[in-house]
Amino acid sequence: MSVIEEGAKKSGVLWLELDRPRLAWHVWHGGAIYVVAGGGEQDLPGLAGTGRVGVTLRSKDNGGRLVSFEADVEVVDQAREAEAVAALAKERLNAADAAGLTARWAAGSQVVRLTPRRPAP
Repeated sequence: MSVIEEGAKKSGVLWLELDRPRLAWHVWHGGAIYVVAGGGEQDLPGLAGTGRVGVTLRSKDNGGRLVSFEADVEVVDQAREAEAVAALAKERLNAADAAGLTARWAAGSQVVRLTPRRPAP
């Protein structure tokens, strides 16, 4: 298991380099990190419109930086990525509308896949 996968699985939050560093909750699923943005969820301005973003994972043990890397950004079709959306919903803490969460996301939020970039050889 890579340090990125291990870190993403162990910690429920990460930092994204957008207009400023932004804290976001996420889930690791199928070799990528998924976040939900907008529609009353996380304010991650510009994420959906960028092709690449800097990501920093924190250590679950001490809260410090574990690893930083670049990730490719792709807004996903929530119906086609139903397993990832379900995994995100399961990790969403304190949702006021847990029963209607995924329907609300489909109507007004974007689910974004962050795929860690492989370093050039």
